[in-house]
Amino acid sequence: MTVPHTLPAFSAQDALVAIMVTVSLSDESIRTSELVAIERQVNHLPIFADYDMDSVREVAETVYKMMEEEDGLDTLFAMVRDALPERLWETAYALACDVAAADGSLRQEELRLLEEVRHELEIDRLHAAAIEWGARARHLKL
Repeated sequence: MTVPHTLPAFSAQDALVAIMVTVSLSDESIRTSELVAIERQVNHLPIFADYDMDSVREVAETVYKMMEEEDGLDTLFAMVRDALPERLWETAYALACDVAAADGSLRQEELRLLEEVRHELEIDRLHAAAIEWGARARHLKL
């Protein structure tokens, strides 16, 4: 596969954005609420303080290209693990959960991808449950 040779390496911030975009793409329908959630995270979280918002589009395009490849998800996870220090793996999972929960419901595709993220980033089950509960609590509708 030629994808790894044609894609730029991710920064840690790019990797976090890539995980959020991938979750948004998981059901093949990017919802406005998910895009708003990504933009809100990038605009407000301290980890993105010096991140150029224009990079979100570039990372999204890279993710789109990867998802068209047979082993694209595996490539994405390898790039994310290379770019992110292990101490930020739970942060990546939390951001993924927030994007998945942003529209108020979780679809099967999103749940499967979150499970994959949890596995790939070696998120402890107890920590994952707490992160998921927090995301669900933040995105409840009346």
